[in-house]
Amino acid sequence: MVRPAVGAAPRRCAECGGYEYGGAPACTVCRELVDGIVEEEWSVLLREWDVGRDQEAVLAEMVAAEPDRHDWRVVDAALDRLVCPDCGDGLGRGPVGCFACDRAHGFRYAAIETDRPGVPRGNEHAVRVNVSVVRRPQVTSANELLARRLLLPALLVGFLPTTAEAQRMSALIKDGSPVPSWRPGGAHGPAGGYPMETTRAHGGGESGT
Repeated sequence: MVRPAVGAAPRRCAECGGYEYGGAPACTVCRELVDGIVEEEWSVLLREWDVGRDQEAVLAEMVAAEPDRHDWRVVDAALDRLVCPDCGDGLGRGPVGCFACDRAHGFRYAAIETDRPGVPRGNEHAVRVNVSVVRRPQVTSANELLARRLLLPALLVGFLPTTAEAQRMSALIKDGSPVPSWRPGGAHGPAGGYPMETTRAHGGGESGT
């Protein structure tokens, strides 16, 4: 399993020293873990449908045409396998202003998001949004990218910010202020939860947990 189990203890990345997944996209190990969330589900689909690797492009086109019938990870993986006719990048991952990529990116949010057992309602949506931002860093601000990637490890094990915490994070992102990180223990997730705390960034990195 690529995704950590709900309620699992956070693990440090051997390459960047932060929590696993949270160092993406700069950390190669964390970036591969984040990509693995998407790729794992795509591999499951290939096995279930008995589709060979030589037929992936056809399957990807079919999935991309009907995003509301597939899990979000499958849709994201399908888009990765398609080339944008306008910019030549992976469909949905091109530069800001590419019409075809912007349209594909918007359609991806029609995909199915199923919360795992034991997580607060809406956790899976939060996971998919943060994964999307981390995998498309060129279309967001540096401060929002930092906030999203630092929160991702907690979301993956079942944490979900309260409304107040989410509003506070949004305000900090807009102001360019230090963004909230997290630490194990507390009352906002499974097995005790993960309360928020403020983290300052130096050069785009993580200075504390």
